[in-house]
Parts: sequence; C-alpha cells; structure tokens
Amino acid sequence: MQIQGQIVDIKNKRIYSGEITVENGKIVSIIEKNHDTKSYILPGFIDAHIHIESSMLVPSEFARLAVLHGTVGTISDPHEIANVLGKEGVYYMIENSKQVPLKFHFGAPSCVPATSFETAGAVIDSEDIKELLASPDIHYLAEMMNYPGVLFDDEEVLKKIAWAKHFNKPVDGHAPGLRGEPIKKYISAGITTDHECFTYEEAKEKLDLGMKVIIREGSAAKNFNSLIDLLPEYYENMMFCSDDKHPDDLIVSHINALCARAIAKGMDLFKVLQVACVNPVHHYNMNVGLLKENDAADFIVVEDLVDFKVKKTFIDGILVADNGKSLVEKISFETPNNFNTEKKSASDFEVVSTAQNIRVIEALEGQLITNEIHCKSLKSSGKLVSDVENDVLKMAVVNRYSNEKPAVAFIKNFGLKHGAIASSVAHDCHNIVVVGTSDEEICKAVNVLIENRGGVCAVNGNQFKSLALPVAGIMSDQDGWTAGKLYQEIDEMAKQLGSGLKAPFMTLSFMALLVIPDLKLSDKGLFSGKSFEFVNLQLD
Repeated sequence: MQIQGQIVDIKNKRIYSGEITVENGKIVSIIEKNHDTKSYILPGFIDAHIHIESSMLVPSEFARLAVLHGTVGTISDPHEIANVLGKEGVYYMIENSKQVPLKFHFGAPSCVPATSFETAGAVIDSEDIKELLASPDIHYLAEMMNYPGVLFDDEEVLKKIAWAKHFNKPVDGHAPGLRGEPIKKYISAGITTDHECFTYEEAKEKLDLGMKVIIREGSAAKNFNSLIDLLPEYYENMMFCSDDKHPDDLIVSHINALCARAIAKGMDLFKVLQVACVNPVHHYNMNVGLLKENDAADFIVVEDLVDFKVKKTFIDGILVADNGKSLVEKISFETPNNFNTEKKSASDFEVVSTAQNIRVIEALEGQLITNEIHCKSLKSSGKLVSDVENDVLKMAVVNRYSNEKPAVAFIKNFGLKHGAIASSVAHDCHNIVVVGTSDEEICKAVNVLIENRGGVCAVNGNQFKSLALPVAGIMSDQDGWTAGKLYQEIDEMAKQLGSGLKAPFMTLSFMALLVIPDLKLSDKGLFSGKSFEFVNLQLD
C-alpha cells in the first residue's frame, strides 16, 4: 500500500510532500515526492490515561468510536472493573480488547479497593499485582491513589511499587493538590506521572521536580484551561488524557479536540503533537508506531492542522476509519455481573434528626474535588428531607454487593427541582449513587438500577429513562452509538429536571470517590478526604 500526503515530521519539525509505503503492517519507506494531495499524514493520537469503563463501553466498542477521531492507542487503567470483579475483570478487558485493532495498553490497578472505608467487590493485593505485572499484557502500575500510604510507608503499597520496579514498568500517580515535601517523597518512591493537577502552580511544581504531568480534559474533570499554558516550556514532559469520557462525548471528539484547542491558543504545532502523539509512546514503551521507517503503520490522515478533522485512521497498516465511518467490526461478548442487593423502600432513605445544621457536600462544576459547607437542615415529621428551594438535596450511596441500609448525606449544586438521578458508575467501588428531591423519587431511581443490574437513570414520578449497564454494572452491552444516544437522552432529562451541571452524571459518579477531597459519601457514611475519616452528617 502507498499513501501520499503532506507528511508531518514531529521529530525534525518539518512538513513535506511525500509518500509512505506500507507492507505487512510496517512502514517500509517514507520518501519526499511531489503530488497534489493536500491532506496531512501524522502519527495517531494517544489517550495517556483513561478508564475505558467510564465510557460505559467495553474496549471493543470504545475502539469503534475512538478510531474516528484518530486515536490509535490508549494507556488504560482497568481500575473500575477491578473494583467490581478483581483480577478476572482485568483479564476480561484485555481479552475483549485483543479482538479489535486499537492498541490498548492496560495497567495493573494499584488501589483495589481505593480505601478501606467503602465496600468493593474485590481486593487486589501485592501478590496479585506481581502476577499482573509479570504479564506482557500489563504495561505499567496504574495510578497510585493511596498517596497517604506512600507518604506513611505502608508496607503493602510499597510492595506494589517495588514489583513495578522489578518488572521495569512505570508507576502512574494520583496526588491532587499534593505540594512541598509530601510531593517530593511521593515522587522519590518512584511515581512518574500525575493527571490530577488542577492549578498551574501545582503542575509547574511537579514538572520542576521531574514528574510528567498529563493534562486531563474529560467529561467531568476539565483541567485544560488551567494547565495548557505550561505546554510551550514543558512539552517534553507533558501528555493529554481524558481520564473519564462518557459515550456521548466520545461520539463527538477525543484527543484530537485538545490539539485543536491548543493550536487555537497559538501554540507550536510540533510541541502540541509531541504531547499528543509521541510522549506517551516513549514513556510507556508502547507498541505504537511514530511514522518512521520500520515502525508499525499506525498513522492518521487529517484534513488540516487546525481542527484536526480525521479523514482516515490506520493501525498496523489496516484502514480502521474512513471519512467518518468506523471500519472496526462489532464483536459479541459476555456480560459478567455481581449485583447482589435487593430492591429498596422509601423508608430506607429516611434520617430521623433534631439537628438544626448539617454538613453538605458542595459539588463543583468541572472538578472532582468538592468542598464541605454547612447548611440549615430542612425537616418533615422529624426527618431530614431535600431542601429543593435552596438546592440542598438528599443523596445516598447503596451497597450493590450485599443487602445493607443505604448511607445518606446532602449535596449542593445539582439543582434538581423534580425527580432523581442515579448511577452505578460511581468511582471507585461502583455502588449505586443517587441524588433526588424526595425519598420516594430516590427510591424509584435506585430500584430501576437494581432491576437492570446496573446503569444510569433519571426518574420523575412515573416517567423514567435508563441505560442498562449489565457488564459488571458499569458497561453497556449495546454498540457505542446506541449507548451514546440513550445516555444523551438521560442527560437531557436530568437537565430538564433542573440540573445546571454540564455533565450531571459524570459529576455524580465522583461523589463517592473518597481519595479526592474534601467531603464525599461512601456506602459506609460521610467521609472527609482531608482528615481521612468518617464525619457526622448532623452538626448539632
């Protein structure tokens, strides 16, 4: 196969008219040659940190969408399914991914469960990490979220890092807001990256200390605007990632959109493409070609170098996307699941109280972090209820693995005026998380998900919309376009119910993530990420 275009040589910072010859999946020659083809050929894009499960798609369906946007490879942390199904969940993701051409590079999940303060479906200890890292299908130790364990020399945490060093595989970080001496110790343990920076100053400090910073722009957490101005100086040590990408967003764009935004800010093309295409391949030793002779023929053809509209995507010399049509074939797959809780009643969500003031989680637009605020309580018949007028709504987390009483708290900024929304995509343990205007609506939403054995839904009286997620309770058995359309309809219903959040379900999915401060809710109770302990809902 021969293909002509304007070849983008990132390493030598030049663009020239040329022709590429591909044989047996490899680039055998790249020559300069005059022709009339105006489109550009460049290496494919890499998502340097993503949980495929958060797209609500299995890897094979994720691939069918991602190749449309020029993505040829990912650094994928199967942490979500591991919290549900353990090592078997990791192997499920690997085997499914092998049936499609996109180059998934999975890591060994380092924190399953992330903390002991919540109920997960499995545990992955240091011996399991050893087994996983020994596999050629596992390419790195995934994000070390237990940064207190690193700082306080937790023996099990250090064993996991030691195994990564033994197998000469990189260790990913997760240390939101960590600065000063603590971040120095965290880095000295052998942790090389962080995708959790949310301020310019934090990211600059980590870069200056030798860490690689991954600029994240997902469906909920959006740090591009805060960090992108570091790229011109630090481009050799930066990457792009989505972390969590819901299916409706993945239909629209992927890493290509971040390149377009960086170029729109006047940044150097070659620096931007080094961040998007080259740096992840080198850092993680990926088996992805970089448009060089003898490399795998992994490259894309784009219409221009401004919007990066992808015309064609090639992986190992195979055309996998052509002018907006995915050529990755749909495959059949199993739907493992372990939803083991019974349906609830409205009374399960009642909280008897005499408190005048309560602790409230303040959700923040575009952020995974939250604040703790104190608000006046609203009671009915001696029980705490949602204060719809002041947007202080009841939320709950329901243990999906056994039949337990739900944990209840209150949250601000979801904005619902009617009904409730719920999801079993709830990092990291994927219990059911729900926010609603009344106990009755909350209960209806929870029971929809229990009946579906996982999913996302919005309810309002007798009306509801839902997307079932029967694969581990976090992924759809539908194709990506169908799942994306259903999700978009549910998202729109949540907004019709009053939510002003851009991505209400993505924000909801992080309200049980205890390792990101400050106030969160697990199935065991209200938790402070600053003091790393449970706290009382009622203040007086």
